Amino acid sequence: MEEKAPINWTNMLLFSLTPLFAVTLVPLYGYYYGYDLYEWVVFVLLMGFCGISITAGYHRLWSHKAYKAHPFIRVIFALGGACALQNDVLTWASDHRRHHQFVDDNERDPYSAGRGFWFSHIGWILRRYESGFKDFSNVKDLLRDPVLVWQQKHYLALLLLTNIGLPAFLGYLHGNVVGCLLLGGLLRLVLSQHLTYFINSLAHMWGHQPYSKNCSARDNAFLALITYGEGYHNYHHAFQWDYRNGVKWWHFDPTKWMIRSLSFIGLTKDLKRSSRAQIEKAKLEIQYRNATETCEKMNISEHWRLRLEQEYEQLLLTLQSWTEHRQAWYETKGKLLQESLGHWDQLQLRDRYREAQFKLKIQQQRWRHLLRNLTTPAPNPG
Repeated sequence: MEEKAPINWTNMLLFSLTPLFAVTLVPLYGYYYGYDLYEWVVFVLLMGFCGISITAGYHRLWSHKAYKAHPFIRVIFALGGACALQNDVLTWASDHRRHHQFVDDNERDPYSAGRGFWFSHIGWILRRYESGFKDFSNVKDLLRDPVLVWQQKHYLALLLLTNIGLPAFLGYLHGNVVGCLLLGGLLRLVLSQHLTYFINSLAHMWGHQPYSKNCSARDNAFLALITYGEGYHNYHHAFQWDYRNGVKWWHFDPTKWMIRSLSFIGLTKDLKRSSRAQIEKAKLEIQYRNATETCEKMNISEHWRLRLEQEYEQLLLTLQSWTEHRQAWYETKGKLLQESLGHWDQLQLRDRYREAQFKLKIQQQRWRHLLRNLTTPAPNPG
């Protein structure tokens, strides 16, 4: 990409003036006139409307096809995305798919973190880089969605309606148009945009990599708190088809919770998720890779390196066995298989699954104990 690509003056003015107005007009108005609870509630609701529309709609629904949604939900997300002012879905999804396809490639990744924080955060938007030219060849599936065709056709009208008309109307109902425009329009716009851009920048620079080291993406629990769960970015790059980003039950991922909740009333369906075996195997591979690197750095004896390799291979076999027995046991819950198997056979399958699960836990404990020992002086193998 050219270092001095032509400036995109529309974006340059937009992303320069809106933050400038936000840091001057919003506090000045608050100092002289103040904001009441209603106006702050409008701000919070519109922030959530924009944020969820990007994470659940633009990102997980359309860019990665991680689930399917009812037309009503798709229209809501299309409107919320226009309110977020992050371009139409087709352009956003096309850029994002290229990002995953060529991640960290400074020539082909539209917002490669390899070019630094500024470029990956917002610099890629301010100039007309060749990688940013519209090419919808990788979103032909999305061109068949009438909601997205409609959004792209009327994008300018929709962004004006949602960014100016909606907060102004809410302010009119309350008797203070200016206050709602400043909080629900201006401040909300600037914050919602930059919180999303933190995933392109900070989430590729700050955090840890428990699932994959094939790219710079990292898991960061703090970023997840301010991006509706998107901060678990290392997991996302390892399992991009999963509708979840925070895979653990304690991970803060409200986007995941919303998608799952909507499935109970039929507004979302076909939720894709990685299997526990896939996730455990990915984590195990990273742990083994890190452990071998530790052995090299600390000059650990060949005895411990051999033991590490043996435990790794044994844990892989145990994990595979557990996966097979788990699948066999869950299949017995199917009506046809229950009819073909006797009660005794079903009990045997259940017991084999439980035994495999117990062996897996024991093997995992041995593995964790071994990894801990690698960071301390190794005892004499004799």
